[in-house]
Amino acid sequence: MNEYSAKRGFPAGNPIANALVIIVGALVIGASLVLGFVAFVILSAVLLVLAAVVGIRLWWFNRKLKRSGATASIYGTERRGPDGFIEGEYHVVVEERERPSEKPPE
Repeated sequence: MNEYSAKRGFPAGNPIANALVIIVGALVIGASLVLGFVAFVILSAVLLVLAAVVGIRLWWFNRKLKRSGATASIYGTERRGPDGFIEGEYHVVVEERERPSEKPPE
C-alpha cells in the first residue's frame, strides 16, 4: 500500500546533496531564462526583418503603380480628357439565347 507523507521536499539524508540539487536547479532555471531570452530576441529580429522586407516591397510596388498611372483605374479615379469624357473602344456582344417556349429543332 502507498503511504502518503506530509513531509515533502528534498531527502534529508545528506545536506551536501541537498545543496547541490538546489544549486543545479538554480543553474538550470537561469540557463532556461537566458536561452529563452536569446530565442525571443532572435525571433523578434527575424520578424522585424520580414516586416521590413514586406513594407519595402509594398512601398516599391505602390511607387511603381503611381508612376505608371495604373492606380487611377484601380481606385476608380480615371484620367479624363479636357472635356471631361473618358475615351475608349467597345464591342457589342450579342448572345443568342433560346426562348423557353421554343424547342430546339431535331
